[in-house]
Amino acid sequence: MTAPDTATRPLPPVAPVPPDVEQAEAAIVEHYPRLVRLAYLVLPPTLGRNRRVLTAHSLVQRALPRGRRNAAAGVAAVQGGVPGQRGGPEDSGYGYVRLRVLRAALEAGLPLTFRALPRRAQLPPALPQVWGLRLFPRAGGAEELALDQWLATLDGPGRAACVLRALERLPEPEVLRVLDEAGVPDPAAAVAESGDPANDALFASPEFDPCVLQARPTDLLRRRRLTRAALAAGAALAVCGALLALPGGGWGADGAAAPPYARNAAAELALDPANLVRAAPSLWHTSSRTDFSTWPARGDRTDDAALLRRALAVWARPSASVVVSATPGTPTGPPMGPAQLLFAGAVDQAVVVLLYDGLRVVRYAEPRSGSTGAALDFARTDGASADTATALVVSRVDGNVRYLTAPWVTGAAQRDLLRPGDPATVLKRTPEGVTPPVAGPAPTGDCTSWNALALTGDGATRLITDLGELTPVRLTSGAPGAERNVTEAAELADWSRIACLLPSVRSHGVRTVNAWTYAKQPLPEGDGTATWLCTRAETWQGAADRVQAQFLAPGSGTAAQAATAEGAAACGPREPRVLAGVLWKSRAGQWYVVAAGSAQFASLSVSGGGVSGSANGNRLAVKAPAGAQVDLSGKLTDGTKAGVLR
Repeated sequence: MTAPDTATRPLPPVAPVPPDVEQAEAAIVEHYPRLVRLAYLVLPPTLGRNRRVLTAHSLVQRALPRGRRNAAAGVAAVQGGVPGQRGGPEDSGYGYVRLRVLRAALEAGLPLTFRALPRRAQLPPALPQVWGLRLFPRAGGAEELALDQWLATLDGPGRAACVLRALERLPEPEVLRVLDEAGVPDPAAAVAESGDPANDALFASPEFDPCVLQARPTDLLRRRRLTRAALAAGAALAVCGALLALPGGGWGADGAAAPPYARNAAAELALDPANLVRAAPSLWHTSSRTDFSTWPARGDRTDDAALLRRALAVWARPSASVVVSATPGTPTGPPMGPAQLLFAGAVDQAVVVLLYDGLRVVRYAEPRSGSTGAALDFARTDGASADTATALVVSRVDGNVRYLTAPWVTGAAQRDLLRPGDPATVLKRTPEGVTPPVAGPAPTGDCTSWNALALTGDGATRLITDLGELTPVRLTSGAPGAERNVTEAAELADWSRIACLLPSVRSHGVRTVNAWTYAKQPLPEGDGTATWLCTRAETWQGAADRVQAQFLAPGSGTAAQAATAEGAAACGPREPRVLAGVLWKSRAGQWYVVAAGSAQFASLSVSGGGVSGSANGNRLAVKAPAGAQVDLSGKLTDGTKAGVLR
C-alpha cells in the first residue's frame, strides 16, 4: 500500500533541526508526494513538464542527508524501535528535508554562467531517467492553466513563497523565515510577489501532481536518427581503435578487414585458412561436375596463411578503405562455410587470391608493397559448366587483362573479332594457367578492335571475351536451344559486324551472348540481301537477360540495332521467335519499312504513319515516307498474333 498523499494536510511549523538520517528517510517516504509537488511548482516552467517531473523526483531523492546523527545532536532516540506519533517534534525531519528540497529547486532555476561552476541542481538529473517516453501530470481545467501561466511570470523566490503559503499553509512570518533559511536575498519581496491567496486551493490540483503521470512517446523519427548516428559513431570508434592497434609497416592479422562485430563458431571456422577446401589436381578428370568446384588450388602463395587469412577476413568484413564491386544480382556477404581456394599468387603489381563458395567467385587483391589499396570483387557463378567455367579474370591493369584458365584448357589463342579473316595468335600460359596480358575491349570510344580468347580443351574450342567483370563472357552462335561454339568463318563474319554492340551489355553480370541469324531478306530495287540477327545476352541471375535484334544491310560495316528488350523470353529457348523492323533507304533514295520475323511467323502487317501493307511469310517491305512511325505485327503459324520485340 502506498503512503497517502499529504499534500492538503497542514503540518506544524517546526524549525528544521538536523535529524537522524533514518528520521529524514522516514519523512521523505511519508511525505514524498507533497515534497515532489513542492519541487515541481518551484522549478522554472521553462524546463518543460517532462524535465520538471524528473528533476523534481531527483531533488527529493537527493534531499536525504549524508552521514548519521545521534540523539546528542538534538533528536531524541526512538525507544524500542517504535516510531513516535506524527505531528510532534519528530516532524522536524520533514522541515529539514523540505528546506533542502526548496534550496535545490531554487538553485535549479539559476542560469548557468561561465563565471562559476554549475551546481548539482542546475544539471539534468542523472537519475531517474525514462528512455523513449515523455512524462507529465494530468491536464487540469482553465483555472489551473491560468495559474500555471501566472506562476511562469514569477521568479523562483516568488513561486517558493506561493508554494509555502498555499501548499504548506505556513503563516507569513514562517514563510519569511523559511525563505531566509533557503538563501533568498529578499524574502519580503518574494512574499509580496506571491499574489492573492484566493487561488491557493488550486495548488492541490492533479495538474501539479508529479506522482500521477501520463506517458507519451518522444519524437520517434528523431530518436531513430539519433540511434543510427550513435551506432555509426560507435562503429567508427571501433574501427579507429582497431586501426590504432595495428602494428606499423604491415597489414596486421586481418589486413584491411573491419573489426569483428560478433563471434560465431561457424563463421570463425569459415575464416580459418586451415579449413579452406583444396580440390585434387586430377578431380576434374573423374568428377560428374565440370565447374569451378573442380579447379585445383594454383599459384605461388597457396601456402601463405597470413595472406589467406587477410583475404578471408576482408571478405567477411570489408572496411571502408576496401574497393568492393559485384556483378548485378550477386550477394556480397561473408561465406556460409569454408570456401574453396582456386588461386593465390603474385600477378603484375598485386597479390591475388581467388576463392569459390559454390555460389560466387571472389577475387581479393592487395598491392605487393604497402598496406593500402585492397580490392574485393564478387561474381555470381552458380550453374556454371565446362562451357562457362573456362576462365577467370585474375588481373586487369592499364586496359590489359590476364586470365586464369580452367585446368582442362590445353591451348589459348587471341582473336580480333573485327578481323575474322586473320589467324588467331597463340598465347603461352604460365604453368599455373595464367595468360600473358591481353588488350581488353575499350569500354567506350571508337570500336577499332575487339579481342577475344579461343580456349581449346575438353574436346571443344570456346570463344570468350571480357566485359569488365570477373567472369568472361562466352560467345556462341545458333538457334535458341541449339547454341554452338563460334568456329565457322560465316559465324565469325557475323560476329565481326555485331561485336561493337557488346558494350551495351557491359557490367550486367552476363554469362553468355548468342548471335542467331533468324532471317535473310532480299531488299527492294535489287539492292542485295540483308541479314537479320537476334543477340541474346543471358545473365547469371537469369532475370535480366537482354535481347537485341540487329539489321545487317549489304555492304555495311556494322549492324544497326532494330529493337531491344530486357527480361524478355524472346529469342530464347522458352520463346524461340523474334520480329523486328527498320526504316531503310535504297540506293535510289526511296524509304521502305523492311521487317522480318523468325520461321514461326506466317504473315506480317504494317500500319500507321501513312503506311499500310501486309505480306505472307516472315518478311515484309513497304514504301514509307522518311521518319514514319508505324505499327508492326505478325501472325504465327498457329494463328495467334505476335508483336515486335520490345
